[in-house]
Amino acid sequence: MIAAMMTAANLGARITGWGFVVFTVGSIAWSTVGFSTGQTNLLATNLFLTLVNAVGIWRWLGRQRAYEDGGKAAQEASRRSSASTLFTATGVAGMPVHGQSGEAVGKAVEALVECESGNVSYVVVASGGIGGIQETLRAVARNDIGFECDKLTLRIDDDTFQRLPVLEDDAWPAKAPVALAEAC
Repeated sequence: MIAAMMTAANLGARITGWGFVVFTVGSIAWSTVGFSTGQTNLLATNLFLTLVNAVGIWRWLGRQRAYEDGGKAAQEASRRSSASTLFTATGVAGMPVHGQSGEAVGKAVEALVECESGNVSYVVVASGGIGGIQETLRAVARNDIGFECDKLTLRIDDDTFQRLPVLEDDAWPAKAPVALAEAC
């Protein structure tokens, strides 16, 4: 149960990787029980799970951790340099979104990027609800949101944000919504 919570929480490569380590300990223990009691089905199932968990360890404590560490290193180095400050594109998802008043209004779920230009078209912001239950998703045009190193800030007032259309899970816009910041 602990391993399942660690992997399901999606708290980064290290936590997920260590979740697979816990899973591996469990599958080895159950393999031992299966072997010592002659339960071949239990043994076979848990030997297979041990293999799957070993792949999870390699993936999350090996490759994915290296990707995250590389991105974080570049981000930190850019903060100390005279170059523009960077943040990872994968880091947008989960960033807090603040209103003009400075109050948190939600979190970024995803940033959609235009293929030809590579520019961010819009950001989907989740607000309300708890743990994803009864949250609402809204598409915020790129010009209506400011990017900072550890948060995003709306350039539209909270009432305008609340009036943006609520997105359905499988019906996000194919193009950026009209920017409202210039009109406000």
